Amino acid sequence: MRPETPEDKKLEEGIRIRMTRKEKELLTERCRKEGYQTISDFGRAKLLRKREIRKIEASKEFSELMVQMDFELNKIGVNLNQIAKKLNTYLGYQLDREDKQTLNNSYELLKKCFMLLQKYIDHIP
Repeated sequence: MRPETPEDKKLEEGIRIRMTRKEKELLTERCRKEGYQTISDFGRAKLLRKREIRKIEASKEFSELMVQMDFELNKIGVNLNQIAKKLNTYLGYQLDREDKQTLNNSYELLKKCFMLLQKYIDHIP
């Protein structure tokens, strides 16, 4: 037989929250992903407990990649600013082949940066 629950642990009070069916589905899915058995457990954890702070340790490889990516993103920003200055300074300025190549290179670098970040984000619990 199940032992009697102490008075201070009895869950006697309730709260009703209205939401759409889609919101409830999303909430249920989130509860499942985070390992909670019930929506009530999830709600109590998120509303009453102290904020959970997770420390994510980055590998040396990841840190080096982030430094390199920061450098590359800064270069992209400088190039884009130079093109924007030309466009804003000279009335009727048309992008030349070099400007278009710079934009294409910037776009390709941004895609690579995004894919790299996505790869690491997918491994964060």
